[in-house]
Amino acid sequence: MSAAMLTRADTSKPPLTIRLCQPRGFCAGVDRAIQIVVLALKKYGAPVYVRHEIVHNRYVVEGLQTLGAVFIEELHEIPPEHRQSPVVFSAHGVPKSVPADAVARNLFYLDATCPLVSKVHKQAMRHQRQGRHVLLVGHAGHPEVIGTMGQLPEGAVTLIETEADIARFEPDDPQSLGFVTQTTLSVEDTAGLLRALMEKFPALQAPAAESICYATTNRQEAVKETAPGADLYLVVGAPNSSNSRRLVEVAERAGARMSLLVQRAGEIPWDEIGTIATLGLSAGASAPEIIVDEIIDAFRERFEVSVELAVTATELENFPVMRALRDVELTADDMAFVNGKGRSH
Repeated sequence: MSAAMLTRADTSKPPLTIRLCQPRGFCAGVDRAIQIVVLALKKYGAPVYVRHEIVHNRYVVEGLQTLGAVFIEELHEIPPEHRQSPVVFSAHGVPKSVPADAVARNLFYLDATCPLVSKVHKQAMRHQRQGRHVLLVGHAGHPEVIGTMGQLPEGAVTLIETEADIARFEPDDPQSLGFVTQTTLSVEDTAGLLRALMEKFPALQAPAAESICYATTNRQEAVKETAPGADLYLVVGAPNSSNSRRLVEVAERAGARMSLLVQRAGEIPWDEIGTIATLGLSAGASAPEIIVDEIIDAFRERFEVSVELAVTATELENFPVMRALRDVELTADDMAFVNGKGRSH
């Protein structure tokens, strides 16, 4: 074999088909929350304080920090000299005690809670007004669960995570129960838990509308469609992102040989993935598109890539920001960052 032929063989790349999910990435609630922080920074100047990560994505958080956002866990962390600076509540929602604390401290706050999370809050409160004990299907410790439970008095809500929780739960009045769910759960797992609840408590009342949000459902359906036969499935998202972790589980159940959650291309374990010919790729609702592009580029360096776009739904939802920020204009660069397609750092 000639030296030229050897060189060609050594440098040729194996073929790889990437099944790229659409929809993927930012949902309307995440887009709105990030936009609120950017608009607040432009209108009021830095610093703008943000209670908890505005969304569960380190890239987004670091980008907002470079613009002047300061992330805190509790309101008492805001120094006295910055009490006039805005504080933004994250997209996951907060207990009623948090805005009450902000008022007591004379703070100016902007609530970036996703409207679909706020809808769950209202559904839970409606159950209580109608005399029902509320069952919340969700994950303990998740900010959204803490926020939803914090809409009602202590003892008015019982968290259900597993069928074991259902077996243990013995209400005072089995005829007066209502349920809501966290918005980012596995559709399949939640359906199983609700079946078990209905079997034990036939009088259990459902909320007026579905609690799991459209974006969670759409992303899970897209992954389910594209996972069968995939040698590797990558989900772009953070370890503390509930909806992203559920996508990894859905991919595994739907037939992907291996499924992994990665925050950046640098986390891809190239030595462990073995020989692959088909890659599934999606992104959680708080993962920016620029990281999806980064990951595709990383595979292009190692493979001869062809991308197949798998469109399973079209999302047209748009949640407007609060009136106080609607007079601020965003530049093209601002909008690129808000939409997850550009860099702020």
